[in-house]
Amino acid sequence: MTEAAGIEFTRVRVVAGDRLLLSIPALQLTEPRITVIGPNGGGKSTLLQLINGLVEPTEGFVSVDGHDTVDHGRAVRQSAGFVFSSPAAQLVMPTPLEDVELSLRRTVRDSSARRAAATQCLTELGIADLADRSSQELSSGQQQLVALATVLVLKPRILLLDEPTTLLDLINARRFIQQVEALGQRQKITTITATHDLDLAARADRTLLVQGGRIVADGPPERVIGTYRQHSTV
Repeated sequence: MTEAAGIEFTRVRVVAGDRLLLSIPALQLTEPRITVIGPNGGGKSTLLQLINGLVEPTEGFVSVDGHDTVDHGRAVRQSAGFVFSSPAAQLVMPTPLEDVELSLRRTVRDSSARRAAATQCLTELGIADLADRSSQELSSGQQQLVALATVLVLKPRILLLDEPTTLLDLINARRFIQQVEALGQRQKITTITATHDLDLAARADRTLLVQGGRIVADGPPERVIGTYRQHSTV
């Protein structure tokens, strides 16, 4: 069995101008399913983006399986895939099949091999029938699954989901999460999800509450969600 990825924050601070975005003195993440909750602007997205090098720490360092996210950014990004809340940020080609193939352009030189791998990934997600459709004609739920495919085709060890169900209705949100959970169990992928959906947040091994740029609670989902509800009471 593949071990869960090891993610470590050491004396991390992220500053924009004179504003502190995030401060994490020390943090280790090893659980298979982690959720991150908290108010808008609290630092959830910044935390996820630090893990695959989309954001670099102003001070301190973040490592993934021993690789510094700044010094070894390319290797880290191959290991830690990021899915944005809006699939439009990731779908740039005319069709889903071409978008998934695009993800493989650097690592798979042979075009027929790229097509075969992309087709297999879409099939595993149950969306092979969308392969040659126009991406612009897909529903939000379908687009989010295609965006997921563009990341999963690279076989990451870590899947970072930033508000993945924000644009989805209840049925598509449920389908998306079920797909992610099934893949996580089957392929032993560590999933870290930033979300406002507290039902989704509860489906984890560990939950972090990020507020005001700091982790104010960390532990079992039920306890951390309870703390967040208390903090949110007006």
